Amino acid sequence: MPPRLQQTLFLLAAALCAAPWPNAYTGAIALAVGIVFALLSLTCWPNQTKSLSRWLLQACIVALGLRLDISQLAHAAIDGLALAIATIFGALALGLLLGKLLGVGRDLSLLISSGTAICGGSAIASVGSAIRAKSSDMAMATAVVFTLNAVGVFTLPSLGHALHLSDHAFGTWAGVAIHDMASVSAVAKGYHAVNAPDALTSTALDQANVVKLTRVLWIIPITLAAAWWAARRDRQQTDATAKPKMQWPWFIGLFILASLLRTLIPALAQFSSEIKLVTSCGFQLALFLIGAAVSKAALKGMGWRALAQAIILWLILASATALVLR
Repeated sequence: MPPRLQQTLFLLAAALCAAPWPNAYTGAIALAVGIVFALLSLTCWPNQTKSLSRWLLQACIVALGLRLDISQLAHAAIDGLALAIATIFGALALGLLLGKLLGVGRDLSLLISSGTAICGGSAIASVGSAIRAKSSDMAMATAVVFTLNAVGVFTLPSLGHALHLSDHAFGTWAGVAIHDMASVSAVAKGYHAVNAPDALTSTALDQANVVKLTRVLWIIPITLAAAWWAARRDRQQTDATAKPKMQWPWFIGLFILASLLRTLIPALAQFSSEIKLVTSCGFQLALFLIGAAVSKAALKGMGWRALAQAIILWLILASATALVLR
């Protein structure tokens, strides 16, 4: 295909995916379209696509803070503290045990467990840099988690309705059971309980974002613990004194500042609908770009042991959380 035509198709698809379509599954469709472009080798500007998707996602997360009063955020963090501790540390312990039983490499097992327990690609990137994981392990862990994200985007809303979960309960479930922030928003933004199908606001979206963001905060202690573990593991090597480079989730601090700004300036509440529209379109575009950046080589190299570990861990985490919420 001529480069100019390929670039035109790519930009047209990106624009259509970012449009404010009145469909609960717009995010899932954008993700699927991006994956198709990647599999057909139609992705343009791959390096810029990866970078833009990450920055766009983080900018949308920060903007969501303008819709939430800081007291709401604090209440959600305190209210969900027990659930966060139980699910995060439970998932980490179970994931590492599964990895050992299945014969998955130690670093790869830790990356999959961290991505499942906390927040997908962000956790994998942070923990991977802290333990100096091989690029192949990070690519495989990301591919596995990304695959399950795609499954969750399409299946969780239907399961939520089948389980008769309220908007608040589904938002909590999505925040725990879905790995990445973008996928959490895609799953929750169009969800409304069966008894409130015409709701004008998405309680599920707000709850899911708050739950996920409070979980993302756990990247900091988990990454520090991983760095300490890596240094201890490598203490006999020549580079044992090297300080691991960590990727800090700076956008979390900006999200909290945005929420604080919303609290100090109540007039911002009148722009809630506009902020929601902009962030929804931004998330949709980010999902398209994330899908378009999928590496075919990483997907082909995805071993069955790592995939089995990720699937079993995810199913147990999602099922247990759903049972607790019921």
